[in-house]
Amino acid sequence: MGELIDKTKAAGNKAAGATKDAVGKATGNKKLQAEGKAQKAKGAAQNITGSVKGALGNKV
Repeated sequence: MGELIDKTKAAGNKAAGATKDAVGKATGNKKLQAEGKAQKAKGAAQNITGSVKGALGNKV
């Protein structure tokens, strides 16, 4: 179950991060763009965590 939760959170963070990044870029808001990039990176890390949990049978 942990794998599904992590991967769901990852997808949400990557989508929200991409939106912030795009809006920040379009408006010239460097802070918002940086927040978006950081949130996308967090989503990528969560996705990896979910994959590891899946491979180890959610025992992590």
